[in-house]
Amino acid sequence: MKKNVKVIPLGGVREEGKDLFAVEINGSSIFILDCGSKFPLDEMLGVDYVIPDFTYLQENADKIVGVFLTSGQLDSIGSLPYFLSEFDVPVFGTELTIKLAEKLVAKHKKAKKFHDFHVISDSSEIVFDDGTVSFFGVTHSIPDAVGIAIQTSLGSIVYTGDFKFDQTVPAEYQADYAAIAAVGKHKVLALLCDSRNAEDQGTVAEEQKVRDYLVDVFDFQASRIIVTCLADHLLRLQEIIDAAAATDRRIFFANDKSKAILDTALELGKVSNPEPHLFVKSEKELNQLDPEQVIVLHIGQPGEAMRSLEDMASQRNPRVQIQSGDLVLLATDPFRSMDNEWAKTRDLIYQDDATVASIGENLNLASDATRSDIQMMTSLIHPKYFIPVQGEYHQLQAAADAVFATGFPADRVLMPAKGDVIEFDEKGMQLAQAVSASDTMIDGIGVGDIGNIVLRDRSVLSQDGVFIAVVTIDRKKKLIVEKPKVTSRGFIYAQSNQALLNEAADVVEKTVRSNLDNKEFDWGFLKQDVREKLSSFLYKKTDRRPVILPVIMEVNQHHRRSKNAKNKKKK
Repeated sequence: MKKNVKVIPLGGVREEGKDLFAVEINGSSIFILDCGSKFPLDEMLGVDYVIPDFTYLQENADKIVGVFLTSGQLDSIGSLPYFLSEFDVPVFGTELTIKLAEKLVAKHKKAKKFHDFHVISDSSEIVFDDGTVSFFGVTHSIPDAVGIAIQTSLGSIVYTGDFKFDQTVPAEYQADYAAIAAVGKHKVLALLCDSRNAEDQGTVAEEQKVRDYLVDVFDFQASRIIVTCLADHLLRLQEIIDAAAATDRRIFFANDKSKAILDTALELGKVSNPEPHLFVKSEKELNQLDPEQVIVLHIGQPGEAMRSLEDMASQRNPRVQIQSGDLVLLATDPFRSMDNEWAKTRDLIYQDDATVASIGENLNLASDATRSDIQMMTSLIHPKYFIPVQGEYHQLQAAADAVFATGFPADRVLMPAKGDVIEFDEKGMQLAQAVSASDTMIDGIGVGDIGNIVLRDRSVLSQDGVFIAVVTIDRKKKLIVEKPKVTSRGFIYAQSNQALLNEAADVVEKTVRSNLDNKEFDWGFLKQDVREKLSSFLYKKTDRRPVILPVIMEVNQHHRRSKNAKNKKKK
């Protein structure tokens, strides 16, 4: 039988997040590396988050041997509930990763009965018919993060997951250099390498400097400090907890609902609390403390911190309001896509006579591999082929440039797109026919029922509003029973534009009358004709294109009169 290995990125390339890489061996076994989600772009109006397209996996469901997770962050586990509602395969990960995955899956109606989770360590080896899966510890912003190696007859496929190299992190976050080097001593066919921070060529601040910075700020500031941090950045949360304890400050959580990840980490001992009374349990207790004793901590997912700070600054948060003299400290910087929202929120904070600081503005921080980290990982692993993943195209290119600088052959580097099938055999590497790998958008309980047409309509509604035309007709008599009624939402102010609305009603009436006089009357054509005529009229008058909703109702006047007449005779 011909031996081959296929690497299929169904997410996590040329985008931020949504990591999912399928490794197919000899056409009979599929190993899934991570099963993540990503947060929607600004233009994805109303979408909660985005998961990978499972079409290829659905077509090959009988080949899937398991899901192997690198960390407990949402870009690694976020789409797991939706995956497990369709596929019954085992899931493997470290202790914290599995605990967070279990809690995430338990919230999902269709997947909550799934219990086939398996805890591994960074020294575990799992043997399957077509390959052996092993793990190695890496440094990341969450403990228990690992890289994954799948040994095949052609060599190993190695996936780093999110990683960086930093000797100053606590022991539970330390990368296992010996284990990484051990993987590289055997034949490595391809390295799938984290590229999110590949453009950073400078010196990244060691985590020890972050801890020192926080202690200095907490100690120097003679007022209350409001700190925001991503919920899954447990390393930064540990540093905040340690700095608060070191400066005799106490922590009050601005939001309880987003504490699940931290509570799980505390429960498992992955995050330590050096001071038994560090956490303030009630608002009453908070109000009894002097401002210089207080840290107000907001933890959550991207976007939640901005909304929370905006509510605090606008005095809408019932628990915490930003006051004169407060310092708002961003422990993790907002995503680039939130720059506009952050600029508005920052301005509101300054209007409250508070100040803003960011660790990222004072120290060059990184949770992912820099250019030099990528070069180091490549030199330890010694792969035959290099495949940058986990990043947008410019970041993948920067990762490729990083290995080119070490003399790595250009013909052995491939920057994949979603759905690419990278096939390896005894002859080398080639691209096979691509598979379906579009985005699947989650909106409330809807999965995949939001497409480009719906997003386009939502975009139009948000910009130009909706225009509704209601007409009642008697088709048999070819009459318009009542003059068309028109109204709008988010388009124009009706009271100031009554003349325009009257003209629009006339356009609708003329269009409907024309269709009634047509021998080939068609309901679908009538509605489309109303849309087109109204759209053209409104654009000429306003330079706007609202969503047009024609509502055509039919009555039979003769039938109604006959029925009324019969009722009168009975009386």
